[in-house]
Amino acid sequence: MQENMKIGISHGDINGISYEVIMKTLIDPRILEICTPIIYGSPKVAAYHRKALDIENFSPIGISSPDEARGKKSYIINCVDENIRVELGKSTESAGIASYAALNEATKDLELGKLDALVTGPINKQNIQHSEFNYSGHTEYLQARFKANEVMMLMVSDMLKVGLVAGHIPISALSSFITQELIVDKLQILARSLLTDFGIRNPRIAVLGLNPHAGDDGLLGGEEKEVIIPAIEKAKQKGISALGPFAADGFFGAGRFSRFDAVLAMYHDQGLAPFKALSMESGVNYTAGLPVVRTSPAHGTAFELAGKNEASPASFRNALYLAIDVARSRKLYDEISSNPLPAGRTSPGGRDESPEDMEAQEGS
Repeated sequence: MQENMKIGISHGDINGISYEVIMKTLIDPRILEICTPIIYGSPKVAAYHRKALDIENFSPIGISSPDEARGKKSYIINCVDENIRVELGKSTESAGIASYAALNEATKDLELGKLDALVTGPINKQNIQHSEFNYSGHTEYLQARFKANEVMMLMVSDMLKVGLVAGHIPISALSSFITQELIVDKLQILARSLLTDFGIRNPRIAVLGLNPHAGDDGLLGGEEKEVIIPAIEKAKQKGISALGPFAADGFFGAGRFSRFDAVLAMYHDQGLAPFKALSMESGVNYTAGLPVVRTSPAHGTAFELAGKNEASPASFRNALYLAIDVARSRKLYDEISSNPLPAGRTSPGGRDESPEDMEAQEGS
């Protein structure tokens, strides 16, 4: 009998809603039928949150290594000082230290192949900063840790997938930061992720413009003509079905995203604002381009909800599901690649229209 996948969970900021959404997810016994969850955190902190939230039926088993995890149970590995103090709703230095300690230990085991995937609880990007964590978020940290040339923040829900060219970059730096080469790199990462991680053959990707109305033929900015359109053409030469650039407001407002397998946004809020408006509670943050699988809920620490038993576990639950699905998809892709299937398969859903047809319909 094949063992469940072992999914690591870093506990995030101990003063936010991380433990609440983790516990609300893992108390469902059906979760243990599909994976073996291993929390990297603190049994003491978990007990504090369990009492504060009046959750009785959650008692993860303490272990020192994923190697000890067996059977349909939840486990926890202590990563922090026993004297750690929980201060609900507050950003504290000790919480930042605890966030990093758990993330560091979980990442080590992921590197060693002891975990099949990692789900990261939300951190506070200010209090986690110290000599060993000088990054703007999980994505950049994991990129450096696994020495990946390029990665992508990919927001995922049932209705929409949105990747970003520029992640945590100030608006003032966007024009010089976004280059033809970077866009092509991101399109390659996105196309490969859609194939290997999501099982989508020949994915169609919509590319958004940078300026209002996608530059309005140069009237409102030249980046579309000078950078984005040439990048799309280069991507097409590499066999990627990329279409655009589309004006972001009309594209999302008219629901055009439903006609594509994914969307490439130029910057953080251009992609995340509509994504969260449509999928805030169910959306997942996935890091495409890594040699390992990492997901996270789409929300942050939500200090204002800490300890109130009001946080929805939907996003975290979906992050766990997605981690399992991607890990399985990668294994399946590796198997198929080693024994190629006959050519000529249709794309998911049996769609047979050409990229040229789609481009004509979308008016790009």
